[in-house]
Amino acid sequence: MELLRPEATVLSLGDRVLSFDREGRLYHYFREGETFKRALDGSLHLRYREGERRRKRLAPEEALGVYREVLALAEAHLRDERRREEVLRWTPEGLLDPTPYRRAYAWPISILPPDAYLSVVLQATTGCTWNRCAFCSFYQDRPFQKRGPEAFREHIQAVLALLGRGRLLRRGVFLADGNALALSEPLLPFLELVRAHFPGEPVMGFLDLFTGLKKAPSWWERLGDLGLRRVYLGLETGHAPLLALLQKPGHPKEALPLVRTLKRAGLSVGVILMVGVGGRPFREAHFRESLALLSELPLGPEDLVYLSPFQEDPHTPYARLGLPPLEDLEEELKAWVRALRALGLKAGRYDIREFLY
Repeated sequence: MELLRPEATVLSLGDRVLSFDREGRLYHYFREGETFKRALDGSLHLRYREGERRRKRLAPEEALGVYREVLALAEAHLRDERRREEVLRWTPEGLLDPTPYRRAYAWPISILPPDAYLSVVLQATTGCTWNRCAFCSFYQDRPFQKRGPEAFREHIQAVLALLGRGRLLRRGVFLADGNALALSEPLLPFLELVRAHFPGEPVMGFLDLFTGLKKAPSWWERLGDLGLRRVYLGLETGHAPLLALLQKPGHPKEALPLVRTLKRAGLSVGVILMVGVGGRPFREAHFRESLALLSELPLGPEDLVYLSPFQEDPHTPYARLGLPPLEDLEEELKAWVRALRALGLKAGRYDIREFLY
């Protein structure tokens, strides 16, 4: 069965479902319990279950084999002439080729919040202004730099060329990298360029407490007028000693004035907490004080609290702390979800292993 949507072509063949964007590129393939997802850089990622959920990036030869299989299925079963032409103009090698992606993005897109996975990512900056958190390795491969307005315009054009009609799948614009919203006046021409190229699209971005607090309330109102709609705060924990151990500056209580200011400016907020960080020694204090802080924040139905199951990276300073992990992280997540719902808050899972752009 063919589903010819304005933004995608979906081919359903019993236990197999193939999805292509309007450039004809595969982006999702379900086959007998296995889920393959193609990233914009051409890499292919497999999700499957062996007791627990597992993930892996396929080697190039494996990916080519799947791409050949998908194109053969499309050739045999796709009947609509225009959609067939879109899909079959690709070769397996063309689907794997990372060159178009690298023309658009100087550095990889390291992470996005789950509700922004299908946004258009624009790198106003690369790297992170702080880049010293003990648990984070997302931006260790790059210095912090901001683009000039003309370089940002060229970047937008390269991203649009990469996406082509695949842009129809995407909603909103995410201003990257780590905390692009930390910029002051240089941010304004970026948002004006976003509005010119993506009229009416909501803009989102990460923000840290220690930079957000430096901005006046009128600043956030000004950014809202230019299209900013949602700000994501990496709060991580409400327990101040743990936050200090994580080498993240500031105090969790500073979230209170910042969130109040953002809400008064008409912005929605995504608060991110890491469940399991600090391991067994910090479990109770992390849970108790994080929930106490959340209960004070003026969050509404348009806001989100993201619970991120903590994944220890052996290459970070956190790994050298030797903190014993929780015995059952999934049960801990369930306890957090129950507690958040009891507070009337909207909770979502933010598993960094699921991210794919």
